[in-house]
Amino acid sequence: MPRRTPALIAAAVLLPLALTACSASETSTDAKGRSEASAKSDGFPYTVTNCGVTSTFKAPPKRVVTMNQHVTEIMLELGLAKSLVGTAYLDDKVLPKYEKDYASVPVIAKEYPSYEQVLATNPDFVYGGYASAFAAGDGRSREALKKSGIESRLNTESCAKADTPMETLYEEVREVGRTFGIADRAEAWIKQAKADNAATAEKLKDLKPLPVFVYDSGDKTAFTAGGKGIGNELIKRAGGTNIFADLDKSFGDASWENVVARKPEAIVIYDYGATTVAQKKKRLLTDPALADVPAIKNKRFAVMPLSDVVLGVRVPAAVDKLAAQLHPAATTP
Repeated sequence: MPRRTPALIAAAVLLPLALTACSASETSTDAKGRSEASAKSDGFPYTVTNCGVTSTFKAPPKRVVTMNQHVTEIMLELGLAKSLVGTAYLDDKVLPKYEKDYASVPVIAKEYPSYEQVLATNPDFVYGGYASAFAAGDGRSREALKKSGIESRLNTESCAKADTPMETLYEEVREVGRTFGIADRAEAWIKQAKADNAATAEKLKDLKPLPVFVYDSGDKTAFTAGGKGIGNELIKRAGGTNIFADLDKSFGDASWENVVARKPEAIVIYDYGATTVAQKKKRLLTDPALADVPAIKNKRFAVMPLSDVVLGVRVPAAVDKLAAQLHPAATTP
């Protein structure tokens, strides 16, 4: 804003000042115009509907909190570490290539932060991996964030209804890329992911799928991967058939009687949390009811970190990793 000039200053002084003020005003207007033009050229304003919540972004978010590892890794893979002002809830170790960037981000809670902890980072955007990240009972609902002027995103595996989870992954990365004005980076990642998936498919094209049981956790019942979500897709693309593909959800409980009846030839153990892989194997191998299951008889196990089997940027490499465990002869160079 131009300064007011005292009336006693000579007209000869006023004229240059007026010209300077005019020039500054024009410069400001030009800068604003250039800024708006730049935003439009980067795809803004951008409106997206995510899990029933519609948001319009006039510019990329600048202060972001991520909750759950797989969405944190999406941000890091797309080169957005400098946008992160807080993160929370690892399931396992971040990949080595993300360690340096991850170390630069404040960890605001070991698991889910309180609403007050989130607000203390002064975010303009919160990105959650599971629906529990926005649990209304804990005060972190997307509605509550919106009332505080904070936009949000939920990883679409929590709400997607499509039967094409890999396409859902591509769209997740694409929408995040557009939200942050880096659509080109997102598309480059998608292109490489498609090429990696095609290479794995080529290696497995002549193989008979192997019946697979996923053991996440559980004692009285088996908590397992159902027919929805990227976990089931990963098994299919790795040369397996999920014996509980008829379970109409991403995760759910199955009876041990059904595990026995469906005769899996391999068991995929999800590695995370306080219960170790060795403990999970022991639970399976020492259960007399499972003694005749082919996978138990042959001690045929595959192990996957939880972060590999949820909707995130690890998935294309995870398909190949699981394929190498299910079909080692076919995937060894």
